[in-house]
Amino acid sequence: MDFDQLTLTQAVADLRAGKITSTALTTEALARATANADLNAFVTLDEAGALKAAAAFDANDNKDKPLGGVPIVIKDNIEVAGLPCSAGTPALKHYVPRADAPVVAKLRAAGAVIIGKTSMHELAFGISGYNTAFKTGAEFGVRNAYDRTLIAGGSSSGTGVAIGARIVAGGLGTDTGGSVRVPAALNGCASLRPTVGRYPQAGIAPISHTRDTAGPMAATAADVELLDRVIAGGKAVQAADLKQMRIGIVRSMLTNLDADTDAAFQAAVAKMKAQGVTMVEIEMPQLAEFNGQVSFPVALYEAYDDLVAYLDHTGTGLSIEALARDISSADVKGTYDGLVIPRKLPAPDGALVDAKPIYDAAINSARPALQVLYSRTFADNRLDAIAFPTTPRVAIASNPDSSSLENFGLFIQNTDPGSNAGIPGIQIPIALGGVSKLPIGLELDGPAGSDRRLLALGMALEKVFGRLPAPPRS
Repeated sequence: MDFDQLTLTQAVADLRAGKITSTALTTEALARATANADLNAFVTLDEAGALKAAAAFDANDNKDKPLGGVPIVIKDNIEVAGLPCSAGTPALKHYVPRADAPVVAKLRAAGAVIIGKTSMHELAFGISGYNTAFKTGAEFGVRNAYDRTLIAGGSSSGTGVAIGARIVAGGLGTDTGGSVRVPAALNGCASLRPTVGRYPQAGIAPISHTRDTAGPMAATAADVELLDRVIAGGKAVQAADLKQMRIGIVRSMLTNLDADTDAAFQAAVAKMKAQGVTMVEIEMPQLAEFNGQVSFPVALYEAYDDLVAYLDHTGTGLSIEALARDISSADVKGTYDGLVIPRKLPAPDGALVDAKPIYDAAINSARPALQVLYSRTFADNRLDAIAFPTTPRVAIASNPDSSSLENFGLFIQNTDPGSNAGIPGIQIPIALGGVSKLPIGLELDGPAGSDRRLLALGMALEKVFGRLPAPPRS
């Protein structure tokens, strides 16, 4: 078996056919995780628990579970019974939940073998994965699967890297403004940010109940569809007929692109047209304005109350102030100490002002306006999706500067607006950069509730683009 080419769907088929055992698959995944410790992909590797679950599957005649015997990983802000759930921050490193989060319970009931908890940007507040709280390698920061000197993307950094580095073929992340899509794009894998509310949020360390969602990440869009089906239910999705698809392109989402990303996106558009997809150039002139009024006001204001409620749920007795005192990463510490804890937001002149009135305006006015803008754009242009480069640039150097506010804004430039509207988005890899040789991703955002249609579209397009080559062996 070529483990570098393995997918979740192939693994399930091979396990059912008796071509391989769960113990063999899980042993290989654990060995690869250990051999790639320099990636800083894992906070916890559960070798004993994973091998026990694999052996139990192999001993059982019931092989028809949708994920039966397949090794996966879970981001370390999603609760897994019996394993620490740190949310990437020191204050929670000894918190061990007694129950699985509902999304994890679905995967476990489907037969998945959880090999460990993946590292992340601290408290999910960033896009680089440069976390100084945890490391298994020599240097800080979750490292890119294709180049150890570069960022993995965030905040679901470790899950993206574990899949990109061919340690496992699938897992879970969470997404508030791009956190399953950015690391998937930068590490050459697929992911879905579902419509907000499609998956239960319980048992997940939060930022914002308005914006947060768990999201599946995997080797292929077909694998993402399998994970989504396990979590949300429903019948299997078939690949879409591309000749029936209308996809919009918003010019403002094509700014700040590096040369590799621009070339790869233009080539992808040409390939889609060649397959019969109708591509429509559209304008969304108020997109940046509405999104700016929603993005930080909602996340930074809700982060306080939602984290207080989560800490109460953990039973640790931790206060949000005590947790904030122990934050390790400088960028996240600054955000909590300067904005979240005092409940302030920066005004246009740089002064700090009370967050509540700005938050109320965001929830009551700006967010509904953003949602109407999207729904009208989809309806008026009869679009199945809007397509854009998931990130404007390929992965950048991994160091404290990678977590700057400028880089944060740059890398969520295209993923953030759909997040704030609560609509679904699927990320699929399209190429390795011509010069950089680094993964580049394409995102497709669809109307609220169109998750299955988006997955069908992603499954059809990945047949056109193909899977990226595995990273070179270090």
